[in-house]
Amino acid sequence: MGQKAPYSKLKKLPPKQEEVETIKVLRQVIKTARALAELKGIAKTIPNQAMLINAIVLQEAKDSSEIENIITTQDELYKALTVRNTKISPETKEVVNYRRAIFAGFDIVQKQGFLRVNDIVTIQQILVENTAGIRSTPGTVLKNDKTGEIVYTPPQDKQEIIELLSNFILHFNQKEQDLNPLINLAILHYQFESIHPFYDGNGRTGRILNILYLILNGLIEIPILYLSSYIIQNKPEYYRLLNQTNKTGSWEEWIIFMLKAVESTSVQTIERISLIRNLLEKTLVKVQKESPKIYQKELVELLFEQPYSKIEFVVNRLKVERKAASRYLKELENIEVLKSYKVGRETLYINSELIEILKK
Repeated sequence: MGQKAPYSKLKKLPPKQEEVETIKVLRQVIKTARALAELKGIAKTIPNQAMLINAIVLQEAKDSSEIENIITTQDELYKALTVRNTKISPETKEVVNYRRAIFAGFDIVQKQGFLRVNDIVTIQQILVENTAGIRSTPGTVLKNDKTGEIVYTPPQDKQEIIELLSNFILHFNQKEQDLNPLINLAILHYQFESIHPFYDGNGRTGRILNILYLILNGLIEIPILYLSSYIIQNKPEYYRLLNQTNKTGSWEEWIIFMLKAVESTSVQTIERISLIRNLLEKTLVKVQKESPKIYQKELVELLFEQPYSKIEFVVNRLKVERKAASRYLKELENIEVLKSYKVGRETLYINSELIEILKK
């Protein structure tokens, strides 16, 4: 059994500029900013933004929860979102809650243009479905899953946690500052994870805050860039660098890791958006050519916004009778744009080519 990691007082933000703006960091900032700007541009080329947000947010909800060992499948997720009263596993419910929390956060920043500590609490409460709020009982420690060794002891006193959160949110909302917002993203993420303000859901809340920070700073416009898949692929390194920064106060390696995460994820998201856009264009042409009687651009876009569609979705979107909606979906299945799938009394129609792109 390893030694207990004592609590060393967490410093308030900001760190000294010279500690975080090293030559290596600034070089990586240029590459990361370029990739992110390209992503922001290509996202605008998708005509229906809701289509993109829906598809990518669900994948992120799945990935981010996987970091916390909450595992579910794409099928279970879509069933949970489309079939009423369907029985879903606790894991799937947690992923659906994560999706709700992202949309709630996005809605808050769009309306307010800033975040408050209470907004962070709201996001976390949607995630974990309880109202315990900010930690008030001492005893929270972070352990190594395999050895049981305590690797980090976060602040224990509620008053200290609230002070650190107030300091965090001040810097989160600050628009005019000397630090590049991408460097600040890495610093803020480290700080939030180190404060560890809640009993549960800190990692997932912190990853939602990343995307909200990018949106507030105009680096992207809609919630489509998520670092969870990169963190999954580099999980040991992510935790090693968090702990190293905490122990040594040296920022460079951590910031470069986070900048590379943003760059790599931007490139992957650009590829995914290109594939989605190409499939959308191909599907529009196919439906127009093979089923001109039912062709409507809005109908095809719905299949991308809701990869698991059903009659009710078509009725609501196109304002048609159930009989017509059913005919449209059956015809799309006949020309192999969709595949039908029975769940209880419901028939779901799956855009399986899109699902394959999202799984990659």
